[in-house]
Order: sequence, then C-alpha cells, then structure tokens
Amino acid sequence: MSGATDEEEGSIVRFPDHFIQEVVDRTDIEELIGRYVSLKRAGSNLVGRCPFHSEKTPSFSVSPTKKMFFCFGCHAGGSAITFVQKMENLDFPDAVEFLANRAGVPLPMESEAGQKKEGVSRKRVLEMNLAAAKFYRACLFDPNLGGEGMRYFRQQRRMSEATIKHFGLGFAPNNFYSLTNHMHSLGYTDEELIAACLCGKSQKTGKTYDYFRNRVMFPIIDPSGNVVAFGGRVMDDSKPKYLNSSDTPAFKKSRHLFALNFAKNCCAERMILCEGYMDVIALHAAGFEYAVATLGTAITPEHARVFSKYTQKVIISYDADDAGQNAANKAMRVLGEVGMEVRVLKLSGAKDPDEFIVKFGPDRFRQALEQSRTGFDHKSEKILSSYDLSIGSEKLKASNALCTLIAEYWSAVEREIYLAQAAKALDLPVEALKNTVEQLRRKHQRARTEQESREAQSTLKNYGDRINPEAVKDVRAASAEETVLGLLLIFEEYRNAVEKGDIALGASDFVTSFHRRVFESIMERHRSEGGFRFELLGADYTPDEIGRIQKMEVTRQQLTQNGPEVFRSAVAVLRQAKSDEDHQEDDIRAHLDRLREKRSRLHKGKVDTK
Repeated sequence: MSGATDEEEGSIVRFPDHFIQEVVDRTDIEELIGRYVSLKRAGSNLVGRCPFHSEKTPSFSVSPTKKMFFCFGCHAGGSAITFVQKMENLDFPDAVEFLANRAGVPLPMESEAGQKKEGVSRKRVLEMNLAAAKFYRACLFDPNLGGEGMRYFRQQRRMSEATIKHFGLGFAPNNFYSLTNHMHSLGYTDEELIAACLCGKSQKTGKTYDYFRNRVMFPIIDPSGNVVAFGGRVMDDSKPKYLNSSDTPAFKKSRHLFALNFAKNCCAERMILCEGYMDVIALHAAGFEYAVATLGTAITPEHARVFSKYTQKVIISYDADDAGQNAANKAMRVLGEVGMEVRVLKLSGAKDPDEFIVKFGPDRFRQALEQSRTGFDHKSEKILSSYDLSIGSEKLKASNALCTLIAEYWSAVEREIYLAQAAKALDLPVEALKNTVEQLRRKHQRARTEQESREAQSTLKNYGDRINPEAVKDVRAASAEETVLGLLLIFEEYRNAVEKGDIALGASDFVTSFHRRVFESIMERHRSEGGFRFELLGADYTPDEIGRIQKMEVTRQQLTQNGPEVFRSAVAVLRQAKSDEDHQEDDIRAHLDRLREKRSRLHKGKVDTK
C-alpha cells in the first residue's frame, strides 16, 4: 500500500512509504507543535492547552520519543502529519509536502510519487491568490483603472502610500471579466478560479465572472506570508459593504485574523481585537501594530485558540452601537473560555478606533488603552445603568443580575474582587451577595454534572458516534474490537500471531465496518516491507479517525493488563459476537424465505383455507 489512497485510483498524490517515514523521522514534533502551542515539560512528555478545543486546564500531551500527540479532552491525536492536517486545514498529501519542505526533505520524482490529485490543491490556490493580489495592486496604482480606489484610500481614509503598500491593498475594476481574463492568460482554468473563490459562474449563461468588482481590496495574509483570501469593500453606501472570500482549500475564515502576519511580531504583551479592516489599518499606521480583526464573521473558539498562541491579553475595541457591544460580550465569553485576560476599550467621542485617532491622535488612544476595563467592569456598568437603585425591586433585579454574572467566573480570587465591587455599588453586605453567588454556582454545577452524566452514558452506549456509528448496535462487541485493535497497535507479537494464524482472527470477525477497516490497514502495514508505522495510517483515514485510532492505543497503554490472555479473551468475545450476528442473519434469511414461499403458494391458489 502506498502513502495515500482514495476510492478512485490515482485521484490524489501517492507518496511512497519510505518518503513519509523519512519526513516524520526528520520532523521534531516538539518544535513543530511548540510553534502553535505553549508546551511545558511533564516527565518524558510535554503538556499544553489543546489547540483543537477550548480548555483552561491543559489536557494536550506530546510524546517526543513516540513522535505522537494526543488530547485527553477532545481525543484529537496522531503524528506530526495529522497535527498539520488539523492546524493548517490540509489533506494528507499536502501535509506531508508541508513537513517535507519544512524539514528540507526533497520531494520524490513525479513518477515515484504517483498521480497528482484532480481537485484543486492548497498550493495551487495560494499561487492563484498571489497572482490575483498582484493584479489588484497593479490596478490600484494604474491611474486609468484604479483612480477611484486610490482616491478612496488617500482622500476619504487618509492613508499614506506607504501604508497602502505595506498592507498590499488593491482595487478590483468595475468589470465582470478583468481578473478572469488575466488569470486565464496565466494558465488558470475556470474550475480552479471558482475553487479559489476568485470567480463565480452564471447560472443563466454558464460563463465565469469576477467575484470582486468595483471594490477596494484587502489581501488576507497568514502568519507564514501566504495570501489565503481577500476582502473587498465598496466605496459608497451600497450593500453589501464588505464581500469576503468563502472557505477554500487554503482558507477557513473561522481560523484566520486580518493583519496577524504583522501583529504576531509584537503582541506578546497584548493584542487589540477590532471589528474591521479599516480600524486595524488605522491602528497599525498610528503605531499600534498588535491590532487584528476577524474576517466578516463573529469570533469563534478557533479564533480564540489562535489568540492564545500569541498572547495572554486581548483588548476588545468594537463599535459603540448595540451590535458592537453584543459582539463584544460574545468575544469576552469565547476568549475567556481559553483562559485569556480580556479587557474592553471604551472610546468617548468616536464610534470606532479609526475615527478616534483622526479626532484625538495616537497619544489619547494610548491613554484609553491603559484605562481599558475588565469584562466584569464593562458588563456590570451596563447592568447598574439599567436599573434605578433607589427603588427596592429594581435594586433586587440589579443584585440578581450581578450575582449571576459573578457566578460565571471560574477563579475564586476574581469572584472575591467582583463581589466587593458589587457590594459597594449596591450598598449591600458582601456576605449576602456571596451566599447568592455560591447558590448559583452549586445550581450550575448540578446542571453541568447532569449534562456530563448524560453525555457519559451516551458515550458508553456509543450513541452519537460519528466515527463508528455501528458501535451502538453491539456495545460489547465494539468494546472488544477496540481492545483487540489497541493491542495490535502496540504489540508486534500480537500482529505476528494473527499473521501466522496462531490466533484465529480475520477481518470477517469484526462486527463494525470502521474497526474492520482499521484491522485490515494494521495488518496490511504489518506485512509491508517497512513494517507497521502508525503515521502511515494517516493516508487512509481522516484526522478525526486517526484521533479515534490513537485513542484505542492510548487507552490500552494506560492499563496494566495487556498480556496474551487479555488479547485472546477479547478475540473470543469478538468471534462469538460475530457468530451470534451470523446466526441471527441466517434466522432472518430463513424467515424471509418462508414468507416468500408462502406468498408464492398464495399466488398460485394452493393454500388450504380451512
């Protein structure tokens, strides 16, 4: 079996096994993951907060000796290849190529690597995006094509030419085919341009047209310097004001931040989160180069984990209107879930940072930054201003709202500080508020415990299992399959025993198709020339499936009883379950045969009707 497969032969790149193994062997997984996650030594392993789900207590573990990672919280796991697949949104071949280039391993010749995949690769999309960015930039600096766009940037937005060039800004002409024709001249096809979200296709004529037209253009650049997407803004009040690239093989908007490619170099102390491109550019031009923005979407847990990679403090600077404040509340919650220190910037006399700097200058903005408030101060001020504290019933409502807010904080120290502030504002004893907060926390804890219990019961019964949905049909057999596979993954002697026939076990003995497929992959890799290597399984499975397979291995490694009797017992359970299933199927077939025979006799009028 070669290093990558698909249902259709030759549909993706097929790297040879020895090449994949060399790439993994030459990749320092500690250094690789350390670029995305803050890791701390814990014995022979390293631990940190998982980059794939939000958590406050680190449950993400990296084993440099095994060159594997695993999260005990969300069960993501695998090799360096799997990690890159999940972090960079790459398929297996592109992740291998990513690591090969990083480690300086020459790619194999095309004849050895096999056929190139038919779909549009991330690399191809990045090439198109770079060509498009150069085109948009050239249009902006062309007086005949980009005069309107340049006037908008220079006169309306007061940008210097240096700032325009620094951010690689451009202009999309008011023409349906300008970019399309240019990209065709470079050899790109309609299908590729559509996949890169640079062009659309008319349902009426079937003709390809430019996705961005008559807009100033903002290239979205990732921390590695790749142009991954675009944002386009109109120069008047027409709608939609902003048009952003959809997700492509090179881009997922829930993971990227505008200007992070610049901010990452100076954001260790803090980062500023803005609403839009213009605010970020204005802040950078004024010297606040640690400002970023989400890309036409609300902040997501994935964004929060990106922030946690670069800094521990985020100052939210959203518009002062209701929509902006509601978005700020959500951002505080999402960022808080990954342990970030979150503060909120209040700007008086301006609706956004861009307008504030124009009116009052960078020094006043710097002062406002230093006076930014905690999330609690921001929310409590809104609560207190909503009620008339001179009226008893209103004061009670404000007290309940503040206690509910304080109860949400995980840190006991924070709760004590905020209780003191609330008690002073309400002119009430701290102990009275504290009792209410503790009651609310116990109530919330009971609700969480009940929810976790329900989820645990569902997990035990395999309900909602998207990786192996058949497991719910026979929980005992599925558990035995996991035991068998976990032991096969760890111990070569068990693989040898199965291969030689010393232990009677075959693919047909497995009840669930996913576990059957894993068994076949393990044994096929075991029989290959290079022997079994876990990282090679990544060619045949999705990153989520690899995480499930790794979980089977990790679960067995944590147990002390993994001897031959455990393996043989699990095989016996598995074979018995399969035998029972086969007998049940035989009974069903016999019953159906009898029904068909009876139906046939009825049809021929030969049934005794007495």
